[in-house]
Formats: sequence, C-alpha cells, structure tokens
Amino acid sequence: MPVLDETTFASLVEPHRRELHVHCYRMMGSFEEAEDLVQETLLRAWRSREQFEGGALLRAWLYRIATNACLDALRRRARRPVAASSFSEIPWLQPYPDRLLDEVAPSDEQPDAAVVAKETIELAFLAVIQLLPPLQRAVLILRDVLGWSAKETADVLETSVAAVNSALQRARARVAEEPVREPARTATEDERRLLEGFIDTHERGDVEGAVALLREDVRITMPPHPWLFEGIQAVRELMGSAETTGEWRLLPTRANRMPTAASYLKQPGDSEFRAFKFDVLRVEGGRIAEITTFGHTLFPAFGLPPVWPGAQRP
Repeated sequence: MPVLDETTFASLVEPHRRELHVHCYRMMGSFEEAEDLVQETLLRAWRSREQFEGGALLRAWLYRIATNACLDALRRRARRPVAASSFSEIPWLQPYPDRLLDEVAPSDEQPDAAVVAKETIELAFLAVIQLLPPLQRAVLILRDVLGWSAKETADVLETSVAAVNSALQRARARVAEEPVREPARTATEDERRLLEGFIDTHERGDVEGAVALLREDVRITMPPHPWLFEGIQAVRELMGSAETTGEWRLLPTRANRMPTAASYLKQPGDSEFRAFKFDVLRVEGGRIAEITTFGHTLFPAFGLPPVWPGAQRP
C-alpha cells in the first residue's frame, strides 16, 4: 500500500478520534490526560503509517497504538490507589460529558458504539479499574468493554492468548472484590426529578430542602481534593457553608451517563456569575446517594460558557 499523505491519513483516522478518546479516558480516568494521549496516538500513527496495511485493520491498528500509549503513560506515572471505597482516593479522576459520548460513531466491529453503556463509563467503574495494574486494565477494557476476542487482544498487546486469559482472570477477580452497582442505561424519572430538586434548592439556598433529597448514608467527594463527607449531618453542614459564599445559578447537564449540575457562583462584590463546579449525582432508591464535585476546568468540554449567559436560565 502506498504511504498515506497527510490529507488522506486525516480523513481515515478522524472518524475514530472520539472512540479513541473514550478508550484512553477509561484507561486513565482523566479527560485531559485522554486528550493528550489521543494526540500522542495520532502522532505515533502518522510516524508509523508505512506499517499500516489498509482496509478493515485500521481500527485495530489505532487501538493498538492508543493502548500502548496509555500503558507507557501509566508506567511513567506509577500511581494506583489501593482501594476504591471513595473517589477522594483518585485525585486524577475527571468527568466525561455525555454530549461527547454521543459522538462515538458506530463501526462494523462495534455497531452500537453510539450508545456508550453507562456501566462502562460510570465513575464507579472507572474508580474500580484504576485499582488494576496497567496490563490487566487494558485486557479488561479490550475484552469485557469492547468485546474483543482473546486473540485480538493478544495481538494489540503483543502478547500471548494465555497471558491475556490469565490477566483477564486476575482483573475480573479484583473487580469482583469491590461493591457492584447496576446503573440504568438511560436517565430515569428519579434522576430527572432529583436533579431538578437539587438545582432548585441550591439556587434558593434551601439547605433542608436539599437534605430531603439525600439518602442517610450520602457521600460527597471532591477530586482532586482528599476530602470526604459522609452522612446527612456532615453534608448538611457542607451545604450550609456553600450558601454563604454567594449567589448560585445552576444548569442541568449529564456526565458519565449520570445527572449533573453545572454551577455558576456570583461572589460578594462581583457582578457576574462565573463557572465554579460540577456536581455529578448518583441516584439510588429514589434519593441522591452520592455527589462527586469537580472544578470548572472542563466547562468548555461540556459546551458551557465561563460566565452565566444572562439573567434568565438559557
């Protein structure tokens, strides 16, 4: 096959960019690191384009490069939590906008790829697989998330089928040790109702109204900070302190297939509501069971402006 020119190369690889980004995000747990690794993947692919044999092998070839780029990065950073009991133990964890998950294009190998299943992108799943050594993590994602065969996985990782099967067995056993939750694939009525209530009470400064939406064993974490708030009383105090910081405006959105509120804060002395945080809600039994709060860094990725776009909700 002739060596690809830049325009032809771009036209071939660009349709795979979003699914490669999701793959790197699962491997790393970080949206921003995934962006860097997709760029690294495409750069490595361009430099190695003479090795590409063309046709249906393109997707597997790109996944091979992306997976190895992630493995290299994981080995360099040498960080792994010892437990996933709290997101506070995973400071690099970041949310992923649903609006971008919906851009994943179907392919012959993955015809339903446009529907990135909630159980493979939820924060709890990402936290659990961060416990795994890099190779086991890659095998678990390729085999159990992407549905690749042992042979295909072995080819990508340049190892044997026996090694893949062994790594998968160990990875599944480790994941099985963690608490398992079965999330719904689509937004439920409870999720919609609770997100609306969370936004309404937050904007009105109604702490007791917000507390009424929570489970008794509710938990709040705020990656990258190591803070953990557990139980109604601790969360009540936290919410009370938040209402003294200024005025709030919130927008509904979704991250990791979970209901999410994007918050804008107008601090005393300021004239504008500025991007401040995301609250990703996990709903269980008709109440909010967990809130994971992230900073405002990824507002652009969610398609949100840095400043509240007017006096009225857009």
